[in-house]
Amino acid sequence: MNLTPYVELLRRELAVAAAAGGDEARELAERLTAPLESAIRLTLLEALSAATAEITRDLAPGSVHLRLTGRDPDFVVTPAATEQPAAMDQAPAAPAATVDETATSAGDRGATARINLRLPDDLKARVEDAAARERLSVNSWLVRAAATALGTGPSVSTAAASSGQRFTGWAR
Repeated sequence: MNLTPYVELLRRELAVAAAAGGDEARELAERLTAPLESAIRLTLLEALSAATAEITRDLAPGSVHLRLTGRDPDFVVTPAATEQPAAMDQAPAAPAATVDETATSAGDRGATARINLRLPDDLKARVEDAAARERLSVNSWLVRAAATALGTGPSVSTAAASSGQRFTGWAR
C-alpha cells in the first residue's frame, strides 16, 4: 500500500487552509510540510496497525498483520484454517511440510497440515540459527525437532563429505 497519495493529499489540504491566512501563513505551511511528512507517515502506520489488530480480533482464528516493506505497508492476511472432520481410527497426519512442497515428508503417510506458531523473538532467532547451521529450512528443522521430541523416529541428515552433496530425509 503506497502512503504517498495520502501524504500528498494532506499536504494539499494544509496548503489550502494556509492560503486563507495570507502569504505568511502559506509560506509557513510550505516550510512545515516537509518535516511533517515522516510524522504523517508514522501516524498513518499507527492507524493501520490499530485497524489490523481490530480486524484480527473479529476475524479470529484468522489474522491480518501489517508488514513494512521499505516505506510502504503491506497487509498479510491469514485466513482461518478450515478443519475437516477426521475419522478417529485414522493414523495421525504427517508432519507439516513447507507451503511450497507438495509431497509428504515421510513417504505417503498422509496429507500435510499447516499450523501457525508464535514464538518469542529470541527463540525464533535461535531456531533460525540452528536451522541455518544444519542447512535446513526453519519448517524442516521444526518438523524434525517435533518428530524427535515425540519419538516418532529421528530425521537423518548426512552430508557426503567426498562429493560435497547433501542428503536429507526421514528414516525409521
